Amino acid sequence: MPREFSRNQRLGNQVLRTLNELLRFETKDPRLQGVSLSSVELSRDLSVARVYYSMLDPDADAAPVQEGLEKAGGFLRAKLGQAIKVRHVPELRFEHDDSAAEGQRISDLIDRAIGSDRAG
Repeated sequence: MPREFSRNQRLGNQVLRTLNELLRFETKDPRLQGVSLSSVELSRDLSVARVYYSMLDPDADAAPVQEGLEKAGGFLRAKLGQAIKVRHVPELRFEHDDSAAEGQRISDLIDRAIGSDRAG
């Protein structure tokens, strides 16, 4: 019988939960306020974790947050190694997840199209 979740997915979920807690309670960088980690994708060999983040303000500039996350990467990786029991802690690579802003843009386009159909 196949497993419902692979080891890769289980470890990804655990990494995501742990990093969100560390980001919220243990980092002091003001650039990281209002940042939420949305998902983690692990490489097949579990050596690299691609961590996607979003911000409370979707229109804000992501560059300072990216710098803050990269600067805190070593700290987060060390704390992650203490929190989860794996032989090798994955390398953390942070990427901005702009799906919320894209969703808002599409919603605005739909609202405009509906408004122009009613007016016309």
